Formats: sequence, structure tokens, C-alpha cells
Amino acid sequence: MASGYIQKRSETCWIARIEHISNGRRRYFSKTFRTEKEAKTHLQNQQSAKNNGEFVEPSRVTVSVLIDEWLETIRPRVTQRTADGYQGLLDRYVRPELGAIRVNQLETRDIQRLYAAMQSQKSLSARIVRHTHATLRQVLEQGVEWRLIARNPADSLKRKLPKVDEVERRVLNEVEAAGFLKACADNRRGLIFEFALLSGMRPEEYLALQWRDLNFERNTAQVRRALVRHKGSWRFQEPKTKGSKRSVTIPVSLNRKLAAHKRSQAEHRLRIGSEWQAHDLVFCSEFGTPLSIPNLTYRYFRPILTTANLQRIRLYDLRHSHATLLLAADEHLKVVSERLGHSTIRLTADTYSHVLESMQQGTASKLENMLYGT
Repeated sequence: MASGYIQKRSETCWIARIEHISNGRRRYFSKTFRTEKEAKTHLQNQQSAKNNGEFVEPSRVTVSVLIDEWLETIRPRVTQRTADGYQGLLDRYVRPELGAIRVNQLETRDIQRLYAAMQSQKSLSARIVRHTHATLRQVLEQGVEWRLIARNPADSLKRKLPKVDEVERRVLNEVEAAGFLKACADNRRGLIFEFALLSGMRPEEYLALQWRDLNFERNTAQVRRALVRHKGSWRFQEPKTKGSKRSVTIPVSLNRKLAAHKRSQAEHRLRIGSEWQAHDLVFCSEFGTPLSIPNLTYRYFRPILTTANLQRIRLYDLRHSHATLLLAADEHLKVVSERLGHSTIRLTADTYSHVLESMQQGTASKLENMLYGT
């Protein structure tokens, strides 16, 4: 049973007090508001929650404490890099402004003011604000599950978040791709980038590729793991999604180059002897250890782009170029989605909608020629 009342303390101070009986014990919970209307609304909401069995007793747990407890529960379920990313966002942006507030006293407007300050005072991008919101929302949702709060105050802000401007994705067209491959042939690390373009794999996937993943008879490469670097260390982990574990067919000419690369690597391994670290990697350093994406990008990838007179793109954009070239060649969307390891065809369609739109125009022309003979 819950009952209560509101009391005026001053022109700008109203107290809403609710009585709650639990396990035979009578307790009173009070909250201060600036207007009578706010106090009445709070009292009505609390009474309604009590009547519906959704009443949550106020807790002294602060946002900062909830963050710590949430991070403890999330770490076993995500990668260390992901967990550290969550903690970085929360420590940098949320704790300083909201950490000392009790969870049950946190209001939507408090969170909204935080996001506004992130943009106006710190000039942070819309993408960072959205990532912070997604993380904070998970923290507060845990508070709901633990019955520290009755509702998630971040839920209603989804439509009020700043819009992320779409960045035009830079990819290689057919002519540029041919020039890129020609430049790769003259670079000592060129085979890595040729493989990236022709396989469509993510960098962390082909840098974790082992010789046992290649089938030279079937011209296939199997994605079984991903390379993860974090704070100076590295390790292998499961691929990004369930669909990321896949078999990718590769061109015969590339298959031959890989076979030659294997022979060359074996000869090098014999020359350096005990200095070699046996990780069975297809693409590795001179001592068999994994390569790093920044090192590959600055020392080898960008010089290749310069040699080929191409605009600067990211290493990851070779994957986008792969997909775009296939779609432009009328390859079926499902096949492209499977090669990329996307979880759904919808994801592939959304990611490459610009290519599909141009293909639609070509389809309309084909129908006109077929039916109207023009």
C-alpha cells in the first residue's frame, strides 16, 4: 500500500513524500521539486508504480558506483578492448558530470545537459555523443534490472541525439583497382594488399590468417579468427560475428602468388633459424610475428597509393572496394554479403545502398530495351 502528500517549503521548493510498507515495515521517501506540478506528477507516478507492483525503493547508489558494478558484469562477456572502450567513454564524459548523482535522482534533463555540453563546450562529434549515450543507456538499464530505478531516464533521448553526418566512402573503381594491383607487384608487402582487395576480408582477419586456413586445391581461404592488439600486446580471438566465420574463394592467379609466398617464407624461416616465432601466419613480420595495421598503412600502403597516383583511402576501404566492384559487376547481393561475413543481407544492402541505387538505374534501362526496343 502506498500513500503520500506534497508539502510547500518555499515558492521554489515543494516536497513529495510517499509512504511505503514493505515486510510489515513502514517507511517514508521524500523528494524535492521546484514546482508544485512536478511534485504532484512525481507523487502520482510513484503511487501508480506501487499499485502496479513496480515501485522501487530509493537507493543511495550513485551513477559512479553503478558504472563500476556494470563494468564488472560486462567484462566477462565482451573483449577487453571493448570493455576498455566503454570505461573510457564513461570515465571521460559521464563520471565528471553525473557520477556523484544518486541513480534514483538522475533525470533525463541531466543527461540531456551532459550531451549538450559535450557538443558546445568540448566540441565533440555527434558520433562520440551517440556512443556515450549507447553506453550510458546500458548502464542505466542494468539499474532497472537491479531495481535501483523504475525506468531508464536515457530511453526518451534517442530521437534527440545529434545526427551523424554521412561520410562519403572512398573506394577504388575498376580502372583504379587495376592500377593499384600493378603498384602492389613492385612493393615487398604488396601481396597483403592484393589479398585484401581480392578477398574482401577485414584487416584483422587476413592478418590472423594461418597457412592451415588456405586450401590451394580449392582456391579458398577460411576465416577462423581475428587479430586483436591492445595496449602493446596481441592475441587471437573469435571473428566479429557468427557469420564472420566463412570460406572465401580467391582468384587462381592470387592462389599461385600465395603458394610462391609460402615457399619464400619457408626459405627465410630456415635462414634465420631460432629467431623465427612460429605462429603459422601467412602475413607476418620478418620474425614470424603479427603485423600492425598502422605500420602497414604508413610504411607500405600509402606509398603504393602514391605510386599508383590514387587518392588516399583507408586500409579498410579495400574491403569496401571489393564489395563495390562485385556489385557493379552484377554479382548477387547474397553472395557479396556472404563473402564479407555480414550478419544479414540487410546490412550489406544498407552499407552499399549507393551502389545498388546506380544499379537500379541500369535495370530500368534494361527493361526499357527489353520491352520497348529502344
